[in-house]
Amino acid sequence: MKTDTAASGTAPSHKLTPKQRKAIVAGSVGNTVEFVDWALYGIFVKIIADVFFPKAEGAVALLSTLAVFAVGFVMRPVGAAVLGAYADRHGRKKGLSLTIGLMAGAGFLIAITPGYETIGIAAPVILLLARLTQGFSAGGEFGSSSAFLVESAAPGRRAFAGSWQQVSVAGGVLIASLLGTAFTSLLSEDALHSWGWRAAFVIGALLGLVGLWLRVTVEDTESFNETKAEGQDRKNPLKAMFVEHPAAALRVAGITVAGTLTYYIWVNYLPTYANLTTGIPLERALLSQTLCLVVFIVLLPFAGLLSDKLGRKPTLAAFAAGFVLLSWPMLHLLNDSFLVLFLVQLTGMLLILGYSANCAVIMAEQFPPEVRATGIALPYALAVAVFGGTAPYVTTWLSDSGHADKLWLYVSGAALISLVVYLTMPETKDKEFS
Repeated sequence: MKTDTAASGTAPSHKLTPKQRKAIVAGSVGNTVEFVDWALYGIFVKIIADVFFPKAEGAVALLSTLAVFAVGFVMRPVGAAVLGAYADRHGRKKGLSLTIGLMAGAGFLIAITPGYETIGIAAPVILLLARLTQGFSAGGEFGSSSAFLVESAAPGRRAFAGSWQQVSVAGGVLIASLLGTAFTSLLSEDALHSWGWRAAFVIGALLGLVGLWLRVTVEDTESFNETKAEGQDRKNPLKAMFVEHPAAALRVAGITVAGTLTYYIWVNYLPTYANLTTGIPLERALLSQTLCLVVFIVLLPFAGLLSDKLGRKPTLAAFAAGFVLLSWPMLHLLNDSFLVLFLVQLTGMLLILGYSANCAVIMAEQFPPEVRATGIALPYALAVAVFGGTAPYVTTWLSDSGHADKLWLYVSGAALISLVVYLTMPETKDKEFS
C-alpha cells in the first residue's frame, strides 16, 4: 500500500497528479452543491417558520423550526454509522453518490411541500422527515468525502487536499447565501414568502444533479482499492472502529466540539442572530456573511498549506485559544452597524480557518483505510449533533430569554474543551499514511 515517502527517507513529492486534481475537483464540487440545500434551511428559517407552523407567537414558531433543524442533526450519527460503513465496505465513490442523491431529493421535497394553511399538520411532519433525511445524508458525507480527499492527496499535501472538504462546505453555504441575498433583495416580501424561498430550494436540488454526475465519473482511491484487493477490509467497520480504535474515536469527538459550535454560529447562524438581537436588516446581515465567506474560502487552502508546514497541533491550538480569549469582546461588540457585524464575523472566520483547514486531515490520520470513513464519520457526527445542531436553538433561546450576553460562555467553554484535546494529542503531520 502507498505510504508517505517521508517515512522511507526520500523527499516527498508535493505535486498533484492529474488524477489527484480530478479527484479533488469532483469531491469538492459535489460536496459544495450538496451543502447548498443544507444551508438554505438556516438562511430561510424565519420564512419556513411562518409557512410550516401555525400562526402563533413569532418566537414559538421560530423555535419550533429551529427544533426541526436540531432534530435533523439527530440523524447524523445514524447516517454516519450506516453510510460510513457503506463507504468503507463498498468504496468512497459509491458512498458519496448515495449521500448527494439523498440530500438533493430531500431539498426538493421541502421546496414543493404546501404550507400549514393548506395541508395542516402534514406540513411540519413532511418538513421533519425531509430534514431527517438530510441529516442522515450529511452524517455520511463528511466521513466519505474527508477520506476520499485525503486519500487522494500528494504526500506532504494531505492538509491542503483535506482543506477542500471545508472549502466545498463553505462554498455551498456561500451559494446559499448568495441565493438568500439575491432573493431577499430583489423580491417583495409577499413574493419571497409565497414562492421565492421555494425557488432557491429548487435551484439547490438541481445543482445536486451536477454533483451526482461528477461523483459517478471519478475513480475510487488507491487506499480503498488496495485495501480491498489485499483482503484487509472489514465486514463490520463500525464494530472494528469501536474495538480496535476507541481512543482515536474519542479524539475525533474532542477535536470537533469547538469547531462545529463556532462554525454553526459564525458561518451559518450569525446573520439570523444579529437580525434578532440587534435589528440589523436580514439582507445586510446576509451580505456580511457572503463577503466573509469569500475571504474564508480563498484563505482555506493556504491555511491547509500552513498546517502541512507547521503541523496540526499549533494551527488547531491557535483557533481554539483565539475563541477562548475573543468570544466575549466579539459578541459584545455586535450592534446594528454593518461594519461591526462584518468585522466580528470576519474575525471569527479567520480563527475558524485553523479548524477547518485541519479537521478532515487530522481525523483521517487517526484511522487505517479499512475503517477510516466510519471512524471519521460517527464520532464527528455525534459531536456535531450535540454541539452544532443545538447551537442555533440555544443561541435563540438565550436571546429570547434575555441572556444573549451569556452566549460567549457557551462558545468559550467549547473552545477550551477542544484546546485541551489539541494540546495533548500526538502530532500526525509526518505520520506514515496509507
